[in-house]
Amino acid sequence: MSASALQSVLSASPLFPLGQIVATPGALDLLDRTGINASALLHRHQQGDWGAVCAEDAQSNVQAVLAHARILSAYELGSRRERLWVITEADRRVTTLLLPTEY
Repeated sequence: MSASALQSVLSASPLFPLGQIVATPGALDLLDRTGINASALLHRHQQGDWGAVCAEDAQSNVQAVLAHARILSAYELGSRRERLWVITEADRRVTTLLLPTEY
């Protein structure tokens, strides 16, 4: 296997398990209104694409993956760029999609 092929395989591997996936009513409404597939956001989250977080929060997420701490991604959806959070708990048992106002 070539180095580039190996890198592709490694980058496709999830960084952490999601556990049970749950979504709040507000998150479900936003996903429905914008036509965004929750699976696509969960895939991004699990691959280390934290979305619209600051550099400090992105670095915290990298450390959280290694230390088994809570991981938070933020995605801006639709033309109004409404924010949706994806949070995986430290024990990796649950990942929640929610609006910041529902936290």
